[in-house]
Amino acid sequence: MAPKRRRARTPTRRAPARAPFETIRYAVADRIATITLDRPQVRNAQNTDLILELDQAMHDAAADPDVRVIILAAAGPAFSAGHDLKSVVGQEAPDEWRRLRATAEGRLRHERELYVEKCLYIQNLPKPTIAQVQGACVAAGLMLACMCDLIVAADDATFANPVLRMTGAGVELLVEPWEIGARKAKEFLFLGDAIDAREAWRLGMVNRVVPRRRLAAETRAIAARIALLPPVTASLVKESINHTLDLMGKRDAFAYHFMLHQFMHGTDAAQRALADRSRTGSIAAMVRERDRPFAGRRKRRS
Repeated sequence: MAPKRRRARTPTRRAPARAPFETIRYAVADRIATITLDRPQVRNAQNTDLILELDQAMHDAAADPDVRVIILAAAGPAFSAGHDLKSVVGQEAPDEWRRLRATAEGRLRHERELYVEKCLYIQNLPKPTIAQVQGACVAAGLMLACMCDLIVAADDATFANPVLRMTGAGVELLVEPWEIGARKAKEFLFLGDAIDAREAWRLGMVNRVVPRRRLAAETRAIAARIALLPPVTASLVKESINHTLDLMGKRDAFAYHFMLHQFMHGTDAAQRALADRSRTGSIAAMVRERDRPFAGRRKRRS
């Protein structure tokens, strides 16, 4: 009888042949796809290019029969600082998506198609997903991480959504009530203060907290165990749990908040905030001015 052949380790593969990604990295090995946000110079702030490339990579992973689990990681010290405001309302030359924002109808399309629909694709993608979070995970960065089935956080991770300080109604998908409960969500959003990884774990937002130096290895070990499941089993159970959340109202709650978010854009408070951005001369200066009154009023959490 011929000797058994040892199963070779699956070689690392790059994305399918096309123009190379510029704002993310994509690799597949051992039935795990790793998608890495790769704009560390701006703390992985999400501009149009990153969102579109991330969406393409997620579709690639979903369609690849060799992929059973997807890890969403980030290069540099931060997971994501949220949407890149310079590309939305700042000094950068407008792209076709930003030009839509000249009208209320276009702004709704921009945020629904580029932000909401692409995030919900990750939430409902028929394969398990794991967010691998280090450093700052802010606003739309938090929204993105919460689209994944699991979150593994480094011990230096922090989570925040300070959008109310700039008169926003939270980001497009209000994940907080589903992640940490209604009462804590109100505190988290009203105060805008960051919570650390341990507090996020205590509240149920995070599955594991691990040392920063072990983040990638620990996340991959979890992914490897999930990859042992029959794909149809993992897919159907994920679908069933997501359906349970929808029966509890998650889908309708997301839709309701998104329309309130759109309404907020047209309020006097929001228009004054836009004027402040123009007056201060830069997004960074506007944020510093926005946060100054809050800086001395933070109290130690009990």
